[in-house]
Amino acid sequence: MASTDRRQRERTAQRDLIVASARALAAQEGWDTVTTRRLATEIEYSQPVIYKHFASLDALVEAVALEGFAELAAALHQARAGAAGAGAVAVVAHAYVDWAVANPSLYDAMFIRATGLHFGAEETPPELTDGYAELRAATTAIAGDRDPDVLAEVLWAALHGLVLLDRGGRLRPAHRRARVEAVAALLAG
Repeated sequence: MASTDRRQRERTAQRDLIVASARALAAQEGWDTVTTRRLATEIEYSQPVIYKHFASLDALVEAVALEGFAELAAALHQARAGAAGAGAVAVVAHAYVDWAVANPSLYDAMFIRATGLHFGAEETPPELTDGYAELRAATTAIAGDRDPDVLAEVLWAALHGLVLLDRGGRLRPAHRRARVEAVAALLAG
């Protein structure tokens, strides 16, 4: 039994190293540089070891994205924990944008690159639903007779759009905070 536990720990450690290396490489050089061949060289494993853990590069990106969703949910939860009412929407909105700006390659894995992850489905992983739950909790406080899910979706879409337009250099950089405040104020009515 002990050797089985040890093998499982080693397998988990290998998987974690592959995911961490993919994240680091993407953060340093972009997702286009992340290949199984490059990862194998970086971590000194053979490509078959990587494929033992991940059926494809897309599956590896999905694992990275799941980590990102968990981290984003934690950041949103922490921000929302000290706020109430309309203030909750603003702090969650700022936390979302700040997190996305600080983690561009991770954000890409979550929202730009193709994955098999599905939102709003029975098989939606908790890492995805937890972040959405934080957006929904923030908008529930201001919903009144409006549907808090619709408000959460609008908030999410607006923030995502702001993040991508800002990253693309299409918005005035000095006005990021004001834009987030405007979105929160519009939702609060």
